[in-house]
Amino acid sequence: MFASGLIAFPITPMDADGRVDAAALRRLVRRLVDAEVDAVCVLGSTGSYPFVARDERRRAVEAAAAEIDGALPLMAGVGALRTDHAVLHTQDAAGAGAVMGLLAPVSYTPLTDEEVETHFATVAGEGGLPLCIYDNPASTHFAISDALSARLSRIPNIVAVKSPSPPGPEAKDRVEALRASTPEGFSVGFSGDATAAETMIAGADAWYSVLGGLFPAPLVAFRRAVAAGDIEEARRLDLALRPLWDLFREFSGLRVVYAAARLTGLCAADPPRPILPLPAAAQAKVAEVIANLRGTLDPRL
Repeated sequence: MFASGLIAFPITPMDADGRVDAAALRRLVRRLVDAEVDAVCVLGSTGSYPFVARDERRRAVEAAAAEIDGALPLMAGVGALRTDHAVLHTQDAAGAGAVMGLLAPVSYTPLTDEEVETHFATVAGEGGLPLCIYDNPASTHFAISDALSARLSRIPNIVAVKSPSPPGPEAKDRVEALRASTPEGFSVGFSGDATAAETMIAGADAWYSVLGGLFPAPLVAFRRAVAAGDIEEARRLDLALRPLWDLFREFSGLRVVYAAARLTGLCAADPPRPILPLPAAAQAKVAEVIANLRGTLDPRL
């Protein structure tokens, strides 16, 4: 299966002109390889793909692929407003070393189901990579219904879905609903770190993690606990991270991980404008949580 286990999403360090800092990105990716995540995805929402120009997207994939060097699968975000641009991004990602594309139905003019289905079918047919459906209505302003997801999952070369994780009590039903509407062997995965743990406990194939792109250790431990059937330990690890999940809800995961990367010295990048770094008071809250969780997140910090 292309998409399974912990899939970690690093930020894309860039300068003020939007040029990717390939060396900094490679250092972040090296942490993920050393931590033994199951896959890496560059240029996801955490990787700021809508803000990255085509040539810089390719540089980011090339940098990550060089650091991974075949040790684990590399995914790349390929979404764009225009279908032809998404095809080009997918072709570029394939040529740069990715083995899967992550495609969101990015919209400005509201899209219809037919338009999204045609968009996905075109990119799947012409892009040269297997695709994961990226359902992220909070950002794209298009929600992929179960009926549409079922149709997309039967298009050749579409092999996985990344869905928003529901509240914990709804996790089992949500996983089962997606499984029932998609073909056997199709990967059912979830994003939204604050609630994704219960989807993995309920049998989801993949956790697409923002925090895992910066602090992979506790989430690798969580994934191993679930695989071993130690649900008590898995829930203990998730509970320990609740202060971070609360920050994600308050400020967004993207802003929190950029602040955390700076505060820990892992990366000095700022988010791409018009997104601004967190204000001082919010950064102080992030710093306090990281200090309290240092042993859990990474004892080497």
